[in-house]
Parts: sequence; C-alpha cells; structure tokens
Amino acid sequence: MHTLILSPANLTMENQWVLDAQLNPKKFDPIYRKYYTKIFTYIDRRIQNKDLASDITSQVFIQAIQRIHSYEDKGYSFGSWLFRIAHNTLCQEFRDVKRSKVIDLEINQLVLVEGLDESSEKEERLRILEIALKKMKRKYLEILELRYFDNLTFCEIGLHLGISENTAKVRYFRALDKLKEVYKMI
Repeated sequence: MHTLILSPANLTMENQWVLDAQLNPKKFDPIYRKYYTKIFTYIDRRIQNKDLASDITSQVFIQAIQRIHSYEDKGYSFGSWLFRIAHNTLCQEFRDVKRSKVIDLEINQLVLVEGLDESSEKEERLRILEIALKKMKRKYLEILELRYFDNLTFCEIGLHLGISENTAKVRYFRALDKLKEVYKMI
C-alpha cells in the first residue's frame, strides 16, 4: 500500500530530505531508499517485466533528481510527486512502444465483482473479470487499478492523477459501473 499522506513528523523529515537534495543532489539517497520499492512495484505491476520495470524506475528517479528544484511542498509526501512522474513515464513508454496493457489479477482481488454473480465459482469469476477488464478503456482501468491493486485512497488517486479527490471518486464510481455493465454482458 502506498502511504502518500504522512504524519506531520514524517512529513517534516521528508521535507528536510527534499530541501537537502535540492541543495545537493548527492543527498537524494534517503528519498531513493524510501520510495524505490514502491515505485518499482507500481511500474512492474503494469508491465510485468522486471528488467524493463527496473529501467523505467531508474528513469523516474533520474527525472526526479533533474526536476527536484521544481518540486513545491503542498502538504503531501514527496512520493505523490514521484508517483506522478512514474505515471507519466509509464504513459510515455506505452506510447513509444505501443505495448498492450497488462492486467495483473489475483483471486483475492475479486472484491470488485463480489455480488455480481454469486453462483459462479471464483475461478470462473476471475476468468470473466479478466475478459471484462480487457474490454475497459484505459482511463477506467487505471483508476480501478490504483484503488484496488495499489490500495490508494481517493485523495492519493487524485494526487496521482492530478485531479481533485471528488473527481477521483466520480471517476472511480463511473469505472466501477462500467465494469459491472461489461461483466454482466459476458
């Protein structure tokens, strides 16, 4: 789970790391250590290629170091800013190579469709859910992934996508309605 809203004490410590790194990029290490695994996991779940995920994660941190002077503290963790860079880097990667979207599902993540068809076995529901998700538009998939697979709050999703918390909620419920609609048609 990505914890992007930090306690005041942790936020203050993280802010100090950012200020230090803005003055001297060699002091970026504490930020890198804190967020590398989270960023790598976020990217790897979307492309399912560890080597490529590692390369893209490196690109994210290179961009972060290069742009750290433009970072402005808005009361959220530096991680929110990093996830935005990761998101943009992934989008660019998909555009550049025109990769197809990978959907990573596990049986225990079927909370999305619980109640849609209780007579089906979980394996059958998983199969139907995979088909339904493949038919969804990328904008719907992304918000469902952020909510269910990355366990982000609506506030964190909003920060990640550069939208308000309320807009994140609206998009989420639209995506969920669309998923249920597609799921029932299969």
